[in-house]
Amino acid sequence: MYSYLKELNEIQRLAVEAIEGPSLVIAGAGSGKTRVLTYKIAHMLNLGIHPANILALTFTNKAAREMKDRIANMVGEKTAAYLWMGTFHSLFAKILRFEAKYIGYPSNFSIYDTQDSKNLIKTICKELHLDPQVYKSNEVLGRISYAKNNLVTAKNYANNFQIRESDKHGRKPEIYRIYEIYERRCKNAGAMDFDDLLLKTNILFDMHPDVLKKYQEKFKYILVDEYQDTNFSQYLIIKKLALAHQNLCVVGDDAQSIYAFRGARIENILNFKKDYPGFKLFKLEQNYRSTKNIVNAANSVIKKNRNQIQKNVFSEKEHGNKIKILEAFTDHEEGHLIANIISDIRYSEHDKYSDFAVLYRTNAQSRILEEALRKKNIPYRIYGGLSFYQRKEIKDLLAYFRLIINPLDDEAFKRIINYPKRGIGNTSLNKLLDFARENNLSAWQAAIKLASVNIGLSSAVVKKIHEFMSLISNFAGIINTGEAYETARQIAVQSGILKELHNDKTPEGISRYENIQELLNGIKDFTSTESDEGIKPNLVDYIQNVSLLTNEDKDKNKDKDKVNLMTIHSAKGLEFKNVFLAGLEEDLFPSKFSSSNISELEEERRLFYVAITRAENKLFISFARKRYRWGQLSDCVPSRFIRDINPEFIETEDAMLSMRNFSKKRTNSIGNQENKTTFTGNSEITKEALKQKLKKLDNSTKTAPNKNNSTKNLSGIKEGVLVNHQRFGTGKVLAVEGVFPNTKATIEFETGGKKQLLLKYAKLEILT
Repeated sequence: MYSYLKELNEIQRLAVEAIEGPSLVIAGAGSGKTRVLTYKIAHMLNLGIHPANILALTFTNKAAREMKDRIANMVGEKTAAYLWMGTFHSLFAKILRFEAKYIGYPSNFSIYDTQDSKNLIKTICKELHLDPQVYKSNEVLGRISYAKNNLVTAKNYANNFQIRESDKHGRKPEIYRIYEIYERRCKNAGAMDFDDLLLKTNILFDMHPDVLKKYQEKFKYILVDEYQDTNFSQYLIIKKLALAHQNLCVVGDDAQSIYAFRGARIENILNFKKDYPGFKLFKLEQNYRSTKNIVNAANSVIKKNRNQIQKNVFSEKEHGNKIKILEAFTDHEEGHLIANIISDIRYSEHDKYSDFAVLYRTNAQSRILEEALRKKNIPYRIYGGLSFYQRKEIKDLLAYFRLIINPLDDEAFKRIINYPKRGIGNTSLNKLLDFARENNLSAWQAAIKLASVNIGLSSAVVKKIHEFMSLISNFAGIINTGEAYETARQIAVQSGILKELHNDKTPEGISRYENIQELLNGIKDFTSTESDEGIKPNLVDYIQNVSLLTNEDKDKNKDKDKVNLMTIHSAKGLEFKNVFLAGLEEDLFPSKFSSSNISELEEERRLFYVAITRAENKLFISFARKRYRWGQLSDCVPSRFIRDINPEFIETEDAMLSMRNFSKKRTNSIGNQENKTTFTGNSEITKEALKQKLKKLDNSTKTAPNKNNSTKNLSGIKEGVLVNHQRFGTGKVLAVEGVFPNTKATIEFETGGKKQLLLKYAKLEILT
């Protein structure tokens, strides 16, 4: 037996050793999925299978890099270099560049990112005089993307009565026209968007069986990570490539299928046994990440779903803390509660900020959480925020690179023809673009004709356009052969970008200049190592790589010691020592758009399962009784998903009780220190004063409300009166306003600060 096989548990080893024929590896959360994939490929190489005959497909470049590095450590870098391992988009883009002539594209085609596509759609809608409030670019692009992922071309879309009727009912009957023009413009520009990389690969294989056969023979062994996340287009490509040899291993977890909104089909993994009847099934059920309580709680949730592959995930770690369910009065209180607990755990257990993650269902929830963390001086980062490569100055320089590589790229042309300013205004540019559109040309092709055609531009403007084109053409001659870093630096200098940014001495200008320097450093780093084929990459390779980066790959701050804020969708594949799951309320999580549909509700429950299984040691689930929606404080009902958790694995605390318990832990950690200590912030208080505060907090929460002084007797609550609130503690009434039932009191609390409460809900106890 190979020594590395001894590092696997029995079922992992069996999955690794199953080389021939189709196999399905169901990998429960934290069960060592990446290790199995890595060891399986290394094992195949040790058995003598040539690396160029292995196709390994992932969903992020980061995952592919990490696996490839681990494989290289096991079998050597030279062997690993020839593996075809990467994302669906990067590997099929590679194939399309080799075979582009078969589908009428240049091999140096551009790849439009989401913003490029949106810009083009906005331009098309403007030309068609369509209302931008009705035809929003992100919605139109989403519709086109959905069509492409289901292999519906623009022509198919226009000829499909059912689709056209659906658009009419959605009050967007012109989407088919936008799609037709969008497809034509992309083709003229020698450009593909992300979805095209899959659509065009399917078209290539369908129209040219000889090309398909070549790659079927090349890829004798195919491995697919996160198979539950594949869409219809990806599913068909895999099926076509695996047809000849049937050596297909897919790894995934149906319980973590959460991307239906992106076109992912859980049916792909559920129906694997029908597609490949002779398959072998391996279930990785031991969770190495989380405590028993967390794993068992997650199991109790997911078993409520009907549509699933049965498995029994277990943990052999300690039982650990029970999941704490935290009830807050408002969404603001929920944010402060989470911030307080993070502060207390960090103080008492010395965890790093990066050990904490706060997860939520919608991006909108982050605002209140950010405010609460800022008030506690807790550093945080929004995972999936604006990436380095989406910053204006970076996109500007990359657009120069793109246009030099592919002069047909209209979006790059429009972006930089007058940046830095060279006297080619919007009026002149629009005349050129109108001429290009009328003659079915790219902007570059139209500009070439300006030497012989008068389109109403002055000779001075025409000269400036040709000077710009000459600059681009001069670099086109060396971009494939010149040293990448030096070529990129020359472009940054001669384009005028570096001078423009260097002259801007504002803090923002300095930051933008530094970002350009960082981009150049990145080019130096990328091109300093040999590529998979043993050739040193050039600037063209760099641009192709950058075009295919996923959000996870673009995150430049991932290693900073900050609390992580992110949506649950963004958290998939990650793990944290302490996890907070905020906003567990009906119509928020599960979303109100999925509550009435069984399949969508089951996906929401899978999303909840994913959230739970991100936690290693501690998990807090919070909900608010009231949350602001559309400017109104609305009543909320706790999520049905909380009831899905077996009560054996949870404990419930209200906000004040939770803060008191963590404050007690902090007090106990003071030990023999007699003088001063820091308590929930930067203010310093004596140990004795701290004890008195906690004693008062204890007494205030233990005291039973006096029925005679409850909210039923609102007349006793007036300015100057001392009151007790179950969560905020003791406070003094500063003002009372309004008429019952809308009477409000402004109260200054000793520990909670100034609050305005609606008395019919506040349940105040009058103390004096």
